[in-house]
Amino acid sequence: MRLTVLHQNAELLVLDKPSGVSVLADRSGAPCLLDAIRGEHPAARLVHRIDKGTSGVLVLATSRAAQRRISQAFTRREVGKHYVAQVTGHVPRGTTLTIELPLKPGRKSRYRVAGLREEIRASRGGWSTAEAGEGAASVTRIRVLTHSRDGPARSLLAVQPLTGRTHQIRVHLAWVGHAVVGDRLYGAPDSAEQSATRLMLHAHRLVLPGYGTFVAALPW
Repeated sequence: MRLTVLHQNAELLVLDKPSGVSVLADRSGAPCLLDAIRGEHPAARLVHRIDKGTSGVLVLATSRAAQRRISQAFTRREVGKHYVAQVTGHVPRGTTLTIELPLKPGRKSRYRVAGLREEIRASRGGWSTAEAGEGAASVTRIRVLTHSRDGPARSLLAVQPLTGRTHQIRVHLAWVGHAVVGDRLYGAPDSAEQSATRLMLHAHRLVLPGYGTFVAALPW
């Protein structure tokens, strides 16, 4: 497995993770990224993860002290995480929209909004629900970059998760009617509107206080 290194120093290893590779070993038995990383960088330690289908910036620490500092930055929500996603439909242009929908575990390794779809309220500022129930507070900001001109209606979005829930971006976008293209878990990827050879979600830029900003170019 070829590793694409974006940055490396005495404390950090920053990679451009490919789509379709799990960071940790999963049920498929396929090679995982962490094994490949440690084959070349034995001191590398995880501080966060991104989904198997998601590509882009992945940061690892190369010392225990750095692992502790960077993990605390993620826990305290001090890290700026900026994604790009291609989604179904034309999301309204012109402003930053906020998706504020609590999440909870669902069935078969899925996550879901804590509540009913009909309880989601759309407004000029985004989407929210009046009742959080037993869900964990989850907030995502999105902004339209472009709309498709030909073929299925799609939007290219800049996405910033302000909280770090599992599958947060994918669940939020699916539940407001704009599933990530190629998402086989939360959408209908066999439909013409959503068909793709990969999950069209990319961790484009990560801002790590005290260390800098790291960018992985769009792969599509």
